[in-house]
Amino acid sequence: MAGMNLKKAEQVNTAAMVTVGLIGGWLTARETEIRPLGGAILAAAGGYAARSWYAKSGGVVAAGLTGLYVAGFGLSHPLAKKIGAWPAVLSVTAASAGAAWALNDKA
Repeated sequence: MAGMNLKKAEQVNTAAMVTVGLIGGWLTARETEIRPLGGAILAAAGGYAARSWYAKSGGVVAAGLTGLYVAGFGLSHPLAKKIGAWPAVLSVTAASAGAAWALNDKA
């Protein structure tokens, strides 16, 4: 079996990966009713993005963006009780993906 070829870390669109992780993870958990499956998508996309943040922008930016990604996931739960699930997930995704683009991808 051939090995997996990943895109070079510096070439990954991390804003898209953040979107896949937060929206894709939430939607997968919601539709399958298997929360760990959604968590696996969240973790895989976040890990792949973090690899790129570190390679392209260094440890400080990678730590900050990873923290924002995890905080977005955590904050989406109480926010959903106030504004609804879709608006909450879209809001935290917009903030996290926007930061990933501004601090890492646009350069």
